[in-house]
Amino acid sequence: MPQPATTPRREPRAFDAALFDMDGVVTDTAAVHAAAWQRMFDEFLRRRAETRSEPFTPFSPTQDYLRHVDGKPRYQGVAAFLASRGIVLPFGSATDPAGAETVCGLGNRKNELFNAIVAAEGVRVYESTIALIHALRAAGIRIGLATSSRNAAVILGRSATTSLFATVVDGLVSEKRGLQGKPHPDIFAAACTDLSVSCARAVVFEDAVSGVQAGARGGFALVIGVARAHNARELRENGADVIVSDLAEIDLAEINLQVRLKAAGR
Repeated sequence: MPQPATTPRREPRAFDAALFDMDGVVTDTAAVHAAAWQRMFDEFLRRRAETRSEPFTPFSPTQDYLRHVDGKPRYQGVAAFLASRGIVLPFGSATDPAGAETVCGLGNRKNELFNAIVAAEGVRVYESTIALIHALRAAGIRIGLATSSRNAAVILGRSATTSLFATVVDGLVSEKRGLQGKPHPDIFAAACTDLSVSCARAVVFEDAVSGVQAGARGGFALVIGVARAHNARELRENGADVIVSDLAEIDLAEINLQVRLKAAGR
């Protein structure tokens, strides 16, 4: 006698939320940031070298960018790079004019340059990331954006991606809430709070060392490192559980599996 058809049992989700960094993960703006940082610091370093009759050593958009500023709040990135060169400047304030020789003045000049590039060239997105976000949303996963950028509203608006995120915790929100920037896990944890999800049920997607450090410190279900800058080793060493070069390499089923393997200590 034929047996009645049965519906395959669907495994329960291993996580409830996905938290994405913006630059370099959702939007192809990491290179724009690197170019703006390079121009700003080279302007400053050249002036400093000329006034002190010292050799000019330019800012490296690869080594210096990745080591000192990538993923960090803007003023924190300025201070970190200056410290690497043994340069001490007053911190100043957020109202300092762009280019003033304070930490804030240099940071404001970088932001001015970044916005000029975005205005001229627009914003591109990583289609593989957008496709993954749509798949996760369709499965009931809550989606948040957690970025150090103070330009999130502009970038998301220009890239038509604002509606993808149930919450956005950016540099401006961090300032209002008194959150510490990456490598502290505060902004990811705040996004979880906004989504009513525990950190242990959220997956973090990051391309910066400071970001995977934040994910590793926060007790999240999984930290996925996106190694677009050929920095897989650094991401792994600093807390990424899984490394991909593009999010086309991973899907909901694989993320569920990796979350379970991590929880099982494998």
